Amino acid sequence: MKNSENNLLRQVIKVHNDDNVAVAISTLAQGTILPEEYASVILSQEIPKGHKLALQNLKQGDDIVKYGFVIGQATADIAVGSHIHSHNLSTKLNGSETYHYDQEPTPLVDKTNMPTFKGYVRKNGKVGIRNDLWIINTVGCVNQSAKRITDLCKRQFEGRADEFVALTHPFGCSQLGDDLSNTRNLLSSLMQNPNAGGVLVIGLGCENNQLSTLMSETKDIDSNKVRYFNSQEVDNEIEVGLKYVEELLNEMDKDVRTEVPVSQLTLGMKCGGSDGFSGLTANPVVGRITDMLTQYGGRVILTETPEMFGAEQVLMDRASNKEIYTEIVDLVQEFKDYFIRNNQPIYENPSPGNKAGGLTTLEEKSLGAIQKGGKAIINEVIGYGKKASTGKGLTLLQAPGNDAVSSTALSAAGANIILFTTGRGTPLGFPVPTVKISSNTDLATRKKHWIDFDSGQILTSDMSIDECAEQLFSYLLKVASGEKTNNEINDNREISIWKNGVTL
Repeated sequence: MKNSENNLLRQVIKVHNDDNVAVAISTLAQGTILPEEYASVILSQEIPKGHKLALQNLKQGDDIVKYGFVIGQATADIAVGSHIHSHNLSTKLNGSETYHYDQEPTPLVDKTNMPTFKGYVRKNGKVGIRNDLWIINTVGCVNQSAKRITDLCKRQFEGRADEFVALTHPFGCSQLGDDLSNTRNLLSSLMQNPNAGGVLVIGLGCENNQLSTLMSETKDIDSNKVRYFNSQEVDNEIEVGLKYVEELLNEMDKDVRTEVPVSQLTLGMKCGGSDGFSGLTANPVVGRITDMLTQYGGRVILTETPEMFGAEQVLMDRASNKEIYTEIVDLVQEFKDYFIRNNQPIYENPSPGNKAGGLTTLEEKSLGAIQKGGKAIINEVIGYGKKASTGKGLTLLQAPGNDAVSSTALSAAGANIILFTTGRGTPLGFPVPTVKISSNTDLATRKKHWIDFDSGQILTSDMSIDECAEQLFSYLLKVASGEKTNNEINDNREISIWKNGVTL
């Protein structure tokens, strides 16, 4: 990224020295003359903000290179200074890609002078950054009971938990096979997130997702910090729920924040509503955070498997060993097979919003998206609904690109905080603090009640990507120590579960 950092204040950004395209920082008029370092290229047409332009003459079939990697091929001859987008650039993906394993990567140098934050040390040794009380239902039939109990708790027990949160969903009944397993695994892992100081689980009684089975599979949880019941088996489920909440609060009253090393932190990385700058500002900044935290000995989780398509070999080259490499191949192939089974093209991405922002092919979007993983070595691959390990390293998590589904999976995997980069914005929030990081300053200015951190300042000042990452890291330590994010302030918290099977 060094080349782009040197040119961020100019009209365009060339991300990598090998690139044959540049990206317009703002809309550029036809006839604009680029700086001398771009051979004084004259634009032959208007280039929209965030979109690509040709830095050399290209022939039909030529590779288009951005981030130093191929993002697709030209579908027509393209003159230097011309706009490059869907009308003259297409993906090279067709589902028949093959992969290779070279050698174990060189690890980043560990950092010293360990920073700290104030967190809650749990009985199992994990550290939470909130002392929330989560109310979770086994089945959608009792959603309203969970919400009503939560609302009453906020009035009757105000101040005794960092927050009372109802994590409701429509599933748990009439599910079979993988769908039922996904629901059960996801809820079980979610209950074990250390940000939850207490968990109340509400069942109905007749659902497929039986409460007794769910609880028997939830091993790593302090029995003093969980209560559960089936609504069909009690006279008044609201009264019983409030009674159990008070018992949990009596235990949570003993919890206090203590100084802990940042190596105890787990971060989940996510992008949503990307634009042409996401891969140039927000995602590289978050990638620096990944490198910093893993160098300090912490854990980072990266997901959105279909947004690795076209960039998967880059990740495979960072597998800690051949076994992890094979697991990454299986992770990617499993998701491609899922698309094929459903008669869908694997390249049905980017979204219309992505394309409006300047992204053209899935390769381009993926190469920008995986920058959130920095250069850290991948030493773990886990399935959907599973928990990540604690300790140093980068985990790849199986989940779709959908914002709500993947962010819920990150929370269930154990993330204390989700770093959510966006170029177009969203009010969405999830069980854990969700730090919204804008790729451009205009979004951060217009949507102050959504955006927590502006990485677009890289484009509007002389700040480097590394300096911006240092600023973000300092902010994350404040969030870990209790400062609320906008999704918490706005009470935007929800979960979404991946459904890909049969409903009875």
